[in-house]
Amino acid sequence: MSCFFYIILEVTIISNKTRINERIRAREVRVISDDGEQLGVMTSREALSIAIDKKLDLVEVSPTAKPPVCKIMDYGKYKYEQARKAKEAKKNQKQVVVKEIKFKARIDVHDFETKIGKIRKFIEKEHKVKASLMLFGRERMHAALGIKKLDEVAEIFKDEAIVDKKYGGPQKFIMLSPLKK
Repeated sequence: MSCFFYIILEVTIISNKTRINERIRAREVRVISDDGEQLGVMTSREALSIAIDKKLDLVEVSPTAKPPVCKIMDYGKYKYEQARKAKEAKKNQKQVVVKEIKFKARIDVHDFETKIGKIRKFIEKEHKVKASLMLFGRERMHAALGIKKLDEVAEIFKDEAIVDKKYGGPQKFIMLSPLKK
């Protein structure tokens, strides 16, 4: 009878959280005081005692530096500032919206003009537009007719948008991206 022993190794993942006070593992750290003054390189215990005397926290602001840089500050205030900056950055991000307009190979002139008008409105609002070709049944054998319609769309918007054609494979479409202003 044979026994198998499985050894489970516990892997600790270093989190992205900032190390403070006793959690700072470096022996020596470069210390910056709460008013921005350089206090120099000292042991982490000395730096922690200075922070405790000022009733503040020792926060590791640059763990990859040699030696790591720590700052004496109020950690709660620091965390609040970081959250506020992240929220502000998220608010200023621009979402890329892709709108899709579908064309048939045998589209009527008026329907074609209506779809062109829609595409123009989307591009003015700085949305990307995917103009795709729908082929049904026997139309798949004559895809060139539909590709001509997509080429017409690309020709109309060549001055207003960046045109990227994708005709390979089962799905045939063009991407229209608004020009950078």
